[in-house]
Amino acid sequence: MHYTKQDQGEDELIRLLLKRQSELNSLLEITRAINKNSSTPVLIQMMEAILQTHLNVGKFRLMIEKDKSFICISKYGGQFETLPVLLKACSGLKKIRLPTKLNGNEPGLLKGYSYFIPFYDKNKPLAYTLIGDFNSSAEMVDNDLAFIQTLVNAIIVALQNKKLFRQRLETERFQREMELASEVQNMLIPVRLHRDSAVEIGAKYLPHQNIGGDYFDFIRINDHELIWCIADVSGKGISAALLMANFQASLRAWAMVEDDLTSIIERLNSIVIKNTRGEKFITLFLAKYNQQTRKMNYINAGHNPSILYAEGEAVALKLGTTMIGAFEELPFINQGEIDVEPGTLIINYTDGLMDYEVDQGKQWNEEQLVKFVINNGEHSPDRFNQMLMDHLNLVVKGKPIDDITLLTLRIF
Repeated sequence: MHYTKQDQGEDELIRLLLKRQSELNSLLEITRAINKNSSTPVLIQMMEAILQTHLNVGKFRLMIEKDKSFICISKYGGQFETLPVLLKACSGLKKIRLPTKLNGNEPGLLKGYSYFIPFYDKNKPLAYTLIGDFNSSAEMVDNDLAFIQTLVNAIIVALQNKKLFRQRLETERFQREMELASEVQNMLIPVRLHRDSAVEIGAKYLPHQNIGGDYFDFIRINDHELIWCIADVSGKGISAALLMANFQASLRAWAMVEDDLTSIIERLNSIVIKNTRGEKFITLFLAKYNQQTRKMNYINAGHNPSILYAEGEAVALKLGTTMIGAFEELPFINQGEIDVEPGTLIINYTDGLMDYEVDQGKQWNEEQLVKFVINNGEHSPDRFNQMLMDHLNLVVKGKPIDDITLLTLRIF
């Protein structure tokens, strides 16, 4: 049978149509796999099979951007290069924006490749592809390169979408964790503050974000004894909130059965160590007051010193120990004891009160705080707390950079 040029042209057209149909079917399979959220290895394997089977690409390298650098996620054919060598070879091609034929005069490993295809999102490089052993006819090479671009670009977009989806899930998970932590913390902070014939309490809590690590509590043990605590738990989120919840439960339990603050602090330290294995810690100020003896015992565990104001004078309460949760056994514990005069004001606070960004020329430190207490210590706890915050906002003109908690007591 004799074939004419027309017959040959028709055969070539049929072959081209079959090739294009096969490529489109392959692309459809890739799209289906992407829509099914197939794993990255599966997508890479499908892409490599199409490149080898339908496009006769014998050597292939695909480097994709990750964390402001590039990693090689697909390679087959030839002798494998190390990632640094690949990246160094491509660094000289970064100005190229379109598929480019390599002429064989390039240095190093580029001599073993036929084409370089970059992928950009505006001015941001997303991926680089090197193609070698590429058996495509002269009349088909442009079409084949265009299809390779389409195929690889589909994979890049799919991987970017996977990344964005993971980021969205992580953001939603973090947001939910913050909401749960906030709910836990709100349950721990006393809704109603105590007032009776012996004591009046005022508190103010200003979280810097949705959830902080500050905590305070007040416990009436019996008719003549009361105990209070202010603390700062390291970290944020649900883990810190759960540690805070466990700490509150432990404090309330041991406060009812232990008379000595030293024993309570030791037990709390053991509990925090057991629960966190030294990965988190708590600073706190713990005090106990006896109405009959008018004596107050306290332990400052690495916390900002509370200030006791009486008869025009203010003193910082610094005796105590280190933060709890840092050592299996506390290296020392020095318990303070003070005779409390009627009308004494005790100001307890967390470090957010001192971590203020203040205007130039202004000062705000513990010495300034003591002066403020001396000048305003005759006011009620609630009034004092509000005046202190107004002072910071209007006079010192500072901006808080952390959570602020104030727990102020007037002992009659």
